[in-house]
Amino acid sequence: MLDAIHYLVDNGTKWRAMPADFPPWERVYAFFRRWRNHDLVREFHDRLRRLVREPAGRDSEPGAGVIDSRSVKADAVVGSDSRGFDGGKLINGRKRHVVVDTLGLLLAVMVTAADVGDRAAAQVLLTQVTAVPRLLALVWADGGYTGSLVEYCLAALALVLAIVERSDDMRGFFVLPKRWIVERFFAHLMRSRGLVRDFERSIASAEAMVYWSMTMLMTRRVARRTGWSSPPRSN
Repeated sequence: MLDAIHYLVDNGTKWRAMPADFPPWERVYAFFRRWRNHDLVREFHDRLRRLVREPAGRDSEPGAGVIDSRSVKADAVVGSDSRGFDGGKLINGRKRHVVVDTLGLLLAVMVTAADVGDRAAAQVLLTQVTAVPRLLALVWADGGYTGSLVEYCLAALALVLAIVERSDDMRGFFVLPKRWIVERFFAHLMRSRGLVRDFERSIASAEAMVYWSMTMLMTRRVARRTGWSSPPRSN
């Protein structure tokens, strides 16, 4: 079942186009839906994140993170009630708001219509992140998160929101401190063909797809560290 879902997310196939090597697509989708509805995919994802962080010499729960958002085009199946137009990026679709740790591993994702402002979404997302018992005390963000959000985070969430802005003197491409971490995260998502566009009718499924994509990244890292390999085939 896990391999089937990973195949779908990685290759961007339709549920009904699931290869015959996997269980029937109806059973795979029922498994996906059950894990989505009961938040099991997030629990599975968070356990894998701890397995990656601890061998790297980090605490199981991070003390700092980075927040950002990225708009993606939505497929025709996405209804008008959950899609919008991002005037800055000229994209009609949805927006993925994420918080990642300093290793680039996902802490939380929230999918909204593309016309939802970054600060409004960040207030909700950061409230959800800090509601979970963890050591998070500092989050870096770009200039789109300035304003009252900084004061709200400090007063209501005991969280320092540090703005990393691009200098007016900069010309061309520069790697900005900390912000490159979340940009690398978005680049990873684009390697999963099922996430190049938003193909999901429901926002809950769109968020679950992001978690499944990150589980693929982390399971590969755990496998490389432990030296896991497939058992030899018998003659």
